[in-house]
Amino acid sequence: MGKDKLKRFRELESLHRVIQPAFEEGYQRDYQLKGKWKQELFGNDRPLVLELGCGKGEYTVGLARLYPEKNFMGLDIKGARIWKGAKTAHEEGLDNVAFLRTRIDFISSFFGRDEIDEIWVTFPDPQDKKRRQKKRLTGDTFLNYYRHFLKDGGFVNLKTDNLALYEYTRELAKLNMLEIDWCTDDLDQTGRSDETVSIRTFYEKQFRAEGIKIKYIRFRLPSGKKIKALPHE
Repeated sequence: MGKDKLKRFRELESLHRVIQPAFEEGYQRDYQLKGKWKQELFGNDRPLVLELGCGKGEYTVGLARLYPEKNFMGLDIKGARIWKGAKTAHEEGLDNVAFLRTRIDFISSFFGRDEIDEIWVTFPDPQDKKRRQKKRLTGDTFLNYYRHFLKDGGFVNLKTDNLALYEYTRELAKLNMLEIDWCTDDLDQTGRSDETVSIRTFYEKQFRAEGIKIKYIRFRLPSGKKIKALPHE
Protein backbone atom coordinates (compact mmCIF):
# COMPACT_ATOMS: atom_id res chain seq x y z
CA MET A 1 0.00 0.00 0.00
CA GLY A 2 1.38 3.43 -0.99
CA LYS A 3 2.39 6.04 1.54
CA ASP A 4 -0.31 8.46 0.34
CA LYS A 5 -3.03 5.88 0.84
CA LEU A 6 -1.77 5.03 4.33
CA LYS A 7 -1.73 8.73 5.18
CA ARG A 8 -5.31 9.09 4.00
CA PHE A 9 -6.46 6.14 6.09
CA ARG A 10 -4.87 7.65 9.19
CA GLU A 11 -6.40 11.05 8.48
CA LEU A 12 -9.80 9.49 7.82
CA GLU A 13 -9.88 8.20 11.39
CA SER A 14 -9.58 11.75 12.73
CA LEU A 15 -12.18 13.41 10.50
CA HIS A 16 -15.55 14.40 11.91
CA ARG A 17 -18.56 12.17 11.19
CA VAL A 18 -16.70 9.39 9.38
CA ILE A 19 -18.01 6.04 10.60
CA GLN A 20 -15.92 2.93 9.86
CA PRO A 21 -17.54 -0.11 11.49
CA ALA A 22 -15.64 -3.36 11.80
CA PHE A 23 -16.86 -6.18 9.55
CA GLU A 24 -18.55 -8.01 12.42
CA GLU A 25 -20.51 -4.88 13.43
CA GLY A 26 -22.55 -5.00 10.23
CA TYR A 27 -22.52 -8.66 9.27
CA GLN A 28 -25.90 -10.26 10.03
CA ARG A 29 -26.55 -7.94 12.95
CA ASP A 30 -27.89 -4.45 13.55
CA TYR A 31 -25.34 -1.70 13.94
CA GLN A 32 -25.57 0.33 17.14
CA LEU A 33 -26.68 3.53 15.38
CA LYS A 34 -29.37 1.89 13.24
CA GLY A 35 -32.47 4.05 13.49
CA LYS A 36 -30.57 6.72 15.45
CA TRP A 37 -28.35 8.47 12.91
CA LYS A 38 -30.14 11.82 12.89
CA GLN A 39 -30.39 12.18 16.64
CA GLU A 40 -27.07 10.71 17.74
CA LEU A 41 -24.76 11.63 14.86
CA PHE A 42 -26.23 14.86 13.50
CA GLY A 43 -27.97 15.99 16.67
CA ASN A 44 -31.21 16.96 14.92
CA ASP A 45 -34.31 15.50 13.29
CA ARG A 46 -33.82 16.89 9.78
CA PRO A 47 -34.38 14.76 6.65
CA LEU A 48 -31.55 12.30 5.93
CA VAL A 49 -30.47 11.75 2.31
CA LEU A 50 -28.26 8.78 1.42
CA GLU A 51 -25.84 8.46 -1.49
CA LEU A 52 -24.84 4.88 -2.27
CA GLY A 53 -21.44 4.06 -3.75
CA CYS A 54 -20.49 7.68 -3.13
CA GLY A 55 -16.86 7.33 -4.24
CA LYS A 56 -15.04 10.58 -3.50
CA GLY A 57 -18.19 12.04 -1.97
CA GLU A 58 -18.53 14.82 -4.52
CA TYR A 59 -22.29 14.44 -4.85
CA THR A 60 -22.84 14.05 -1.11
CA VAL A 61 -20.90 17.25 -0.43
CA GLY A 62 -22.48 19.06 -3.37
CA LEU A 63 -26.00 18.30 -2.15
CA ALA A 64 -25.06 19.32 1.39
CA ARG A 65 -23.93 22.72 0.13
CA LEU A 66 -27.24 23.21 -1.68
CA TYR A 67 -29.46 22.06 1.17
CA PRO A 68 -28.07 23.00 4.59
CA GLU A 69 -31.49 22.21 6.10
CA LYS A 70 -30.99 18.48 5.37
CA ASN A 71 -28.51 15.81 6.49
CA PHE A 72 -26.47 13.87 3.93
CA MET A 73 -24.60 10.61 4.24
CA GLY A 74 -22.33 8.99 1.65
CA LEU A 75 -21.72 5.25 1.78
CA ASP A 76 -18.80 3.43 0.16
CA ILE A 77 -16.41 0.62 1.05
CA LYS A 78 -13.32 2.42 -0.25
CA GLY A 79 -11.75 4.52 2.49
CA ALA A 80 -9.25 6.19 0.15
CA ARG A 81 -12.19 7.50 -1.90
CA ILE A 82 -14.30 8.66 1.05
CA TRP A 83 -11.29 10.59 2.36
CA LYS A 84 -11.68 13.25 -0.34
CA GLY A 85 -15.29 14.08 0.48
CA ALA A 86 -14.78 13.84 4.22
CA LYS A 87 -11.79 16.18 4.09
CA THR A 88 -13.68 18.69 1.94
CA ALA A 89 -16.65 18.66 4.32
CA HIS A 90 -14.28 19.14 7.27
CA GLU A 91 -12.44 22.04 5.65
CA GLU A 92 -15.69 23.77 4.68
CA GLY A 93 -17.27 23.22 8.09
CA LEU A 94 -20.25 21.35 6.66
CA ASP A 95 -21.97 19.95 9.74
CA ASN A 96 -24.71 18.23 7.70
CA VAL A 97 -22.39 15.67 6.06
CA ALA A 98 -21.31 12.21 7.21
CA PHE A 99 -19.69 9.20 5.57
CA LEU A 100 -20.19 5.52 6.32
CA ARG A 101 -17.56 3.05 5.20
CA THR A 102 -19.14 -0.35 4.74
CA ARG A 103 -20.32 -2.84 2.13
CA ILE A 104 -23.57 -1.91 0.39
CA ASP A 105 -24.88 -5.45 0.73
CA PHE A 106 -24.79 -4.92 4.53
CA ILE A 107 -27.05 -1.89 4.20
CA SER A 108 -30.04 -3.40 6.02
CA SER A 109 -27.90 -3.64 9.15
CA PHE A 110 -27.39 0.13 9.27
CA PHE A 111 -30.72 1.85 8.61
CA GLY A 112 -34.08 1.47 10.32
CA ARG A 113 -37.67 1.87 9.20
CA ASP A 114 -38.41 5.29 7.62
CA GLU A 115 -34.93 6.55 8.52
CA ILE A 116 -33.95 7.68 5.02
CA ASP A 117 -35.87 10.36 3.11
CA GLU A 118 -34.20 10.03 -0.30
CA ILE A 119 -31.59 7.91 -2.07
CA TRP A 120 -29.06 8.90 -4.73
CA VAL A 121 -27.09 6.49 -6.91
CA THR A 122 -24.55 8.34 -9.06
CA PHE A 123 -22.52 6.66 -11.82
CA PRO A 124 -22.50 3.17 -10.30
CA ASP A 125 -20.92 0.09 -11.83
CA PRO A 126 -23.61 -0.98 -14.35
CA GLN A 127 -22.94 -4.67 -13.65
CA ASP A 128 -23.51 -5.51 -17.31
CA LYS A 129 -22.67 -9.19 -17.14
CA LYS A 130 -25.72 -11.45 -16.75
CA ARG A 131 -24.41 -13.16 -13.63
CA ARG A 132 -23.83 -9.82 -11.92
CA GLN A 133 -27.15 -8.09 -12.65
CA LYS A 134 -28.43 -8.88 -9.15
CA LYS A 135 -25.74 -6.51 -7.88
CA ARG A 136 -27.21 -3.51 -9.69
CA LEU A 137 -27.96 -0.80 -7.16
CA THR A 138 -31.25 -0.01 -8.90
CA GLY A 139 -32.20 -3.66 -9.37
CA ASP A 140 -35.02 -5.50 -7.61
CA THR A 141 -32.72 -7.01 -4.96
CA PHE A 142 -31.51 -3.64 -3.73
CA LEU A 143 -34.82 -1.83 -4.18
CA ASN A 144 -36.34 -4.40 -1.84
CA TYR A 145 -33.62 -3.56 0.69
CA TYR A 146 -34.26 0.17 0.31
CA ARG A 147 -38.03 0.01 0.79
CA HIS A 148 -37.52 -1.16 4.37
CA PHE A 149 -35.68 2.00 5.43
CA LEU A 150 -36.68 4.61 2.80
CA LYS A 151 -39.78 6.56 3.80
CA ASP A 152 -42.90 5.38 2.01
CA GLY A 153 -42.93 6.97 -1.43
CA GLY A 154 -39.43 8.39 -1.01
CA PHE A 155 -37.45 9.16 -4.14
CA VAL A 156 -34.67 7.03 -5.65
CA ASN A 157 -32.43 8.97 -8.07
CA LEU A 158 -30.12 7.39 -10.63
CA LYS A 159 -27.62 9.44 -12.63
CA THR A 160 -25.53 7.42 -15.07
CA ASP A 161 -23.54 7.42 -18.28
CA ASN A 162 -24.67 3.87 -19.06
CA LEU A 163 -27.67 3.59 -21.39
CA ALA A 164 -28.30 -0.09 -20.60
CA LEU A 165 -28.50 0.60 -16.85
CA TYR A 166 -30.79 3.58 -17.41
CA GLU A 167 -33.15 1.58 -19.65
CA TYR A 168 -33.09 -1.38 -17.28
CA THR A 169 -34.02 0.85 -14.32
CA ARG A 170 -36.82 2.57 -16.24
CA GLU A 171 -38.18 -0.79 -17.43
CA LEU A 172 -38.10 -2.16 -13.89
CA ALA A 173 -39.90 0.91 -12.54
CA LYS A 174 -42.62 0.59 -15.20
CA LEU A 175 -43.06 -3.15 -14.59
CA ASN A 176 -43.64 -2.49 -10.89
CA MET A 177 -45.83 0.56 -11.58
CA LEU A 178 -43.52 2.86 -9.68
CA GLU A 179 -44.26 6.55 -10.15
CA ILE A 180 -41.55 8.05 -12.37
CA ASP A 181 -41.18 11.73 -11.53
CA TRP A 182 -38.62 12.53 -14.22
CA CYS A 183 -36.43 10.59 -16.64
CA THR A 184 -34.27 11.43 -19.64
CA ASP A 185 -31.61 9.74 -21.73
CA ASP A 186 -29.92 13.10 -22.37
CA LEU A 187 -29.89 15.43 -19.40
CA ASP A 188 -28.56 18.38 -21.39
CA GLN A 189 -31.46 18.33 -23.85
CA THR A 190 -34.33 18.46 -21.36
CA GLY A 191 -34.35 22.23 -20.95
CA ARG A 192 -35.10 21.63 -17.31
CA SER A 193 -33.09 23.51 -14.69
CA ASP A 194 -32.45 21.58 -11.49
CA GLU A 195 -29.62 22.30 -9.08
CA THR A 196 -29.52 18.75 -7.77
CA VAL A 197 -28.63 17.24 -11.15
CA SER A 198 -26.22 20.03 -12.08
CA ILE A 199 -23.56 18.73 -9.67
CA ARG A 200 -20.74 17.16 -11.69
CA THR A 201 -18.38 14.55 -10.31
CA PHE A 202 -14.88 13.80 -11.58
CA TYR A 203 -16.20 10.84 -13.59
CA GLU A 204 -19.13 12.78 -15.03
CA LYS A 205 -16.74 15.43 -16.31
CA GLN A 206 -14.71 12.68 -18.00
CA PHE A 207 -17.81 11.16 -19.61
CA ARG A 208 -18.94 14.54 -20.89
CA ALA A 209 -15.49 15.26 -22.32
CA GLU A 210 -15.83 12.01 -24.29
CA GLY A 211 -19.22 13.12 -25.64
CA ILE A 212 -21.21 10.59 -23.60
CA LYS A 213 -24.78 11.64 -22.80
CA ILE A 214 -25.81 11.68 -19.14
CA LYS A 215 -28.98 9.79 -18.22
CA TYR A 216 -31.20 10.41 -15.21
CA ILE A 217 -34.28 8.83 -13.65
CA ARG A 218 -36.12 9.72 -10.45
CA PHE A 219 -38.91 7.52 -9.13
CA ARG A 220 -40.87 6.90 -5.95
CA LEU A 221 -40.49 3.66 -4.00
CA PRO A 222 -43.46 2.50 -1.90
CA SER A 223 -42.46 0.68 1.28
CA GLY A 224 -45.29 -1.85 1.24
CA LYS A 225 -44.76 -3.20 -2.26
CA LYS A 226 -42.35 -6.03 -3.07
CA ILE A 227 -40.40 -5.23 -6.21
CA LYS A 228 -40.49 -7.91 -8.91
CA ALA A 229 -37.56 -8.69 -11.19
CA LEU A 230 -37.80 -8.26 -14.95
CA PRO A 231 -38.96 -11.46 -16.70
CA HIS A 232 -35.68 -11.94 -18.57
CA GLU A 233 -33.54 -11.90 -15.40
